[in-house]
Amino acid sequence: MKTLIQNVTVGGGQTDLLLADGVVAAVGPGLSADDATVLDATGLRALPGLVDLHTHLREPGREDAETVESGTRSAARGGYTSVFAMANTLPVADTAGVVEQVQRLGEEAGWVDVRPVGAVTVGLAGQQLAELGAMADSRAAVRVFSDDGHCVSDAVLMRRALEYVKAFDGVIAQHAEEPRLTEGAQMNEGTVSAVLGLRGWPSVAEEAVIARDVLLADHVGSRLHVCHLSTRGSVEIVRWAKQRGVQVTAEVTPHHLLLTDELVRGYDPVYKVNPPLRTQADVEAVREGLADGTIDIVATDHAPHPVEAKDCEWSAAAMGMTGLETALSVVQHTMVDTGLMGWDTLVDRMSSAPARIGRLAGHGLPLEVGNPANLVLVDPAARWTVDPAAMATAGRNSPFRGMELPGKVVATFLRGRPTVLDSELVTP
Repeated sequence: MKTLIQNVTVGGGQTDLLLADGVVAAVGPGLSADDATVLDATGLRALPGLVDLHTHLREPGREDAETVESGTRSAARGGYTSVFAMANTLPVADTAGVVEQVQRLGEEAGWVDVRPVGAVTVGLAGQQLAELGAMADSRAAVRVFSDDGHCVSDAVLMRRALEYVKAFDGVIAQHAEEPRLTEGAQMNEGTVSAVLGLRGWPSVAEEAVIARDVLLADHVGSRLHVCHLSTRGSVEIVRWAKQRGVQVTAEVTPHHLLLTDELVRGYDPVYKVNPPLRTQADVEAVREGLADGTIDIVATDHAPHPVEAKDCEWSAAAMGMTGLETALSVVQHTMVDTGLMGWDTLVDRMSSAPARIGRLAGHGLPLEVGNPANLVLVDPAARWTVDPAAMATAGRNSPFRGMELPGKVVATFLRGRPTVLDSELVTP
């Protein structure tokens, strides 16, 4: 299969790209190729395929919310060529058998490369370490481990996990939440929670765990990744740790870059999420942190739910939001269009850095001759209105519904094969 992409913007200039045999075969103006499918990409920007380090595909066990097929279709439409599937499935991905099953489901679907995340503890229960070595040695070659949805709150267990993964260059991705500080919590602790009479979720519940864990990572000389960082204090702690030389990386979600706890005033459960939406001051802090590199990546924390899990009263509603098909647009809106960072920095935060943290080969690479042809074509000038019913994900719980956002994914290529053309899915 050959594809010739003409008049596309790469970096700071316009050029042509020839994709052939799964790689970028040529780069330069005025290219031609026999038997190639020609795409006129005037006005479009080519980026390396996006990589999401934090996706919930729900399968096995929660196919009522999402499947690997539907979730990866959603990822392709969002411009992603690889996603890391979190371990909180049923059964939990805490053995070599389960992570290999998730990997196989991703391969069968064929929309993006699926890399399983292994659980840190057995059953996400926080009592004993899972089979980290067996998962690392399995066909899935797991390198990222997380109990996401639960915090590894036991300091001794967290230390052991950090020490264990050093043997195979793994990383522990921590869901930073001190559970005793968030018992019964429903939203961010602050003025809005006081007015609404909802039990508050204090920022310190996140910050205390991050502070402990960066010290543990420093002590044992291991890699720590902080999931869905959401507060100003967390940004300051990670910044301090990096200045000290700690091997810590951090992510922020699109919804924490844009939305605040003021939206909870309407009691709409679509805005219920873990960690909760914070204040405008926190939003500004995480934007600044993402721009200056304190926060390394954007990760969606795509968390689809069946309708009944969100179409209920606030206290009974599940926590989580979808994000794969809106992430690029939200980051363009909050970071690029505001002048906080350029497209090259966006590529680092949404492609290169997540691939590097996850030790993912073949993704996040520059669009240069010989590199795998994993890329996305986006129209930065386009504007579109978010309609959850029109999305490929099985979840309808998008907090951006009805919003007009900039930037539209026009095409996605996985090793030179189009998975999306003209913003529509192309069956593998």
